[in-house]
Amino acid sequence: MNSTFLWFNGQIRPWNEATVHISTHALHYGSSVFEGERVYETPAGPAYFRLVDHTRRLFASAKMYDIPIGYSEAQINTACRELIRVNGMRYAYVRPIVFRSAGGLGVVPTSDVPVDVAIMAINWGNYLGDAVERGADVCVVSWRRSVPGTLPNWAKAGGHYLNNQLIATEARRNGYDEGIALDHNGLISEGSGENLFVVHQGKLLTPPSSASILNGITRDSVITLAAELGISVEECNLPREALYCADEVFMTGTAAEITPVRSVDRKPVGQGKPGPLTLRLQQAFFGLFDGSTTDRWHWLTQVNEATVHEKNHTRKPELQGITTITPCRIEETA
Repeated sequence: MNSTFLWFNGQIRPWNEATVHISTHALHYGSSVFEGERVYETPAGPAYFRLVDHTRRLFASAKMYDIPIGYSEAQINTACRELIRVNGMRYAYVRPIVFRSAGGLGVVPTSDVPVDVAIMAINWGNYLGDAVERGADVCVVSWRRSVPGTLPNWAKAGGHYLNNQLIATEARRNGYDEGIALDHNGLISEGSGENLFVVHQGKLLTPPSSASILNGITRDSVITLAAELGISVEECNLPREALYCADEVFMTGTAAEITPVRSVDRKPVGQGKPGPLTLRLQQAFFGLFDGSTTDRWHWLTQVNEATVHEKNHTRKPELQGITTITPCRIEETA
């Protein structure tokens, strides 16, 4: 599963040589930020999907927690590409991580606590396995997402994922592929590692960025691809029952890609199989990697390119979901 080499504090090292001390601050307090990225095999060779945007979000997450990275975004992008080359990988799941390292045991890290930066690449399929084809069976779990003002939900931080673990564990303990959590108002938020989309009476709806969600880069990509296909997307506060009344539901994320949902709480979604709009978006998304969808947004960064053209990439992830989608109402036909 793991590759031969990883990148650790500026150097390519053998996988087994990258170790941390037991006093590492992030181990005790979750003071880490990270990204999940994918490299796809394309006709032009291995390519990262939205590498620049992922790196920008990594730096934004670190900024929220006052964690100095010590490298530039360009250096991290170069390291990500070099790691794939030295491992000879054609496709991969890549995990850059920034964390407060060995030092004192105080909750507030002192200035002498160093920050480590590592990048790992592994062979890892879809997060939800064959559900990407058959459709996932999901449930609404008892755990809620964090209340705004308690944690910065736009940060992809290690400590946040204790909540995600509770969501996923409860769902899988009860025989489901994945769990969906509600926000503090009892409205739909997200899965343990995915954003949500609902198709209702011809409309494509998604919870707002204020619903305690991570502003997903795949979420943003789907919104853009939907516009390309003439499908409007509306950002809505969605009650739980919207999942039961939906014609289609699907989940998005770097690890989960675009995964259809075929049932919620044992209730079939639509016809109980991936729906037509979901399949259209899947085709457009995966088409980016075989060339059948034109990459008009410069989302692909070829591993073997001489440079990374950051100016060609889309807006910063911290602004995703603000300018591309509009508020909506759900109305049942009387």
